[in-house]
Amino acid sequence: MVILIVLKSNSKSIPSNTPVTSVPPDYYPKDCGYWFEISDGLDAGKKMFFRDSSHGVGDPEEVIVFVHGNPESSYTYRNVIDHLINTAKKPFRIIAMDHIGFGLSDQASFEMVCMDHADNLSQLIRHLDLKKVTLIIHDWGGPIGIGAFLRDPKRVSNLVILNSTVFPFPKLGMTYENYPLKQFPWANTPNVIPNNLWGAFASFAIFYNPDDPQELISDLPKMLATSRETGSFSENESIAQKFFREQFLSEKNVMSSKRLVLQTPVWGHGNLYKELTLGERDTSPFYRFIQDNISMYWGPDGQNIGVQAVIGKWDPSAKDEVMKQWVDNLPQLEGYINIFENAGHFIEEIEPITIANAIIEVANLK
Repeated sequence: MVILIVLKSNSKSIPSNTPVTSVPPDYYPKDCGYWFEISDGLDAGKKMFFRDSSHGVGDPEEVIVFVHGNPESSYTYRNVIDHLINTAKKPFRIIAMDHIGFGLSDQASFEMVCMDHADNLSQLIRHLDLKKVTLIIHDWGGPIGIGAFLRDPKRVSNLVILNSTVFPFPKLGMTYENYPLKQFPWANTPNVIPNNLWGAFASFAIFYNPDDPQELISDLPKMLATSRETGSFSENESIAQKFFREQFLSEKNVMSSKRLVLQTPVWGHGNLYKELTLGERDTSPFYRFIQDNISMYWGPDGQNIGVQAVIGKWDPSAKDEVMKQWVDNLPQLEGYINIFENAGHFIEEIEPITIANAIIEVANLK
């Protein structure tokens, strides 16, 4: 049985075991917040939050589906959504979910990876019977969103890529084992940052876009001291930073988030790893499925979907070798890659207007 729960915007209760204590007032419009009860798989019985709202006059011409990565939630797209609503000329529908272990969804019960989140998302997609979808992906939202929708590929008409990949990550040059610094690589942060400070570090990292990466090392002692005093890495914590931090007040959520970071060296390659409660797991078939099917279904010889990309250059997922993998598999992307030289990985926090405009253009909402 599928249970759909509606939360009125003026309600103070949250029908999930999220650790978040204060929900930002703009997290979703009135009467547009829902919880979907997962019916199958490892997370059966857990509740997954999603926003479902329609905008404009008449029936929606396109469904814009936002799939977030780590350590984010659907709230990472708030500024993109605001500009989209204020700018698009044609009616559309927005779906934005929080994966299990993030945001307003139930807490994780094991160290989840992309194939787990994709399984959950697939159930939501089929329950809502989403069609004419413009899919927006960022970070691990790439393999999660694409991995889920390729099981029903005709549901998708367009794709917007934001600093993500689904292909075997090239080992040369900038990688998550030497970015942002060789002394402090992203892939090693779970081993450096203690669990009780992971939320503070994660919420800080989303908004960190320095001119010089060395600032991270020089600023780290001060940030750690601030966090011990206030719970945050930021002296003047924003509403968004507080929300991203509070979702990791759950140690289970922390461990699940850290697992995704630990997987970055094998992003797209697939790997065997041991999960504390589930034992040995293999991510390889999940990635092979995506890589074997994305071009066949969505490339020029398939549906030839519309594709655009908005990329922050200061990030391993933005390097030329990764962009070439995207274009080799989806050649229609050629000429529609917008790269920002001074922006980092969390491009949706830096260029929300550009992203919204790319969605409007590719989905023909002008």
